[in-house]
Amino acid sequence: MTTQTIAKGKAAVQTREASAPTAAASSEVAVKPINRREFLYYIWGASIAVFLAQTTGAIIWFALPRFREGEYGGIFVVDPATVPAVGASPVANPTGKYWLSHTPNGLVALNMVCTHLGCLFKWVEVNRRFECPCHGSKFGEDGRYIEGPAPRNLDRFAVRVTTPTGVIESDANGSPVKIDGAVRIEINTGKKIKGASIGQA
Repeated sequence: MTTQTIAKGKAAVQTREASAPTAAASSEVAVKPINRREFLYYIWGASIAVFLAQTTGAIIWFALPRFREGEYGGIFVVDPATVPAVGASPVANPTGKYWLSHTPNGLVALNMVCTHLGCLFKWVEVNRRFECPCHGSKFGEDGRYIEGPAPRNLDRFAVRVTTPTGVIESDANGSPVKIDGAVRIEINTGKKIKGASIGQA
């Protein structure tokens, strides 16, 4: 091996060693530190997101109706022993805003508001019917229209009856529900069933 060959080998080694740090440095990713402006943008964005989440949650919380049992808009539990007998006068529940009427076909809960202009009608015992004192609309014990300016039957609330053999509920028309052997009766004042229009009943 000649002196010239050895010198060339040393030079090549020195060249590789000199270029190695440069190659290593170039393979590393330079991470730029976050500056003050970017930091403030991130904080501002996070604050807005938290504020919007809280506001949305509060709106949903207050917008959704929450009714307790025994409060209008909620469910009223009726003791089966207090239900009027078939053919007896309907019983009013001013808190729930309904009349409980036990017809030969079953139990109905009638909304206390007349379907004409919103007056409160009364049960007139002498005539055995509901009569509105404002404009003279008249309805039977089951809420069916008899005469007057009202455009439809009385509105009803959904009735749910629990018996030892199962549960019976009002249908889509609010038809009377049989309560034979009932152990629990619920009137859902949050579920109003619109009375049928005259000519459709």
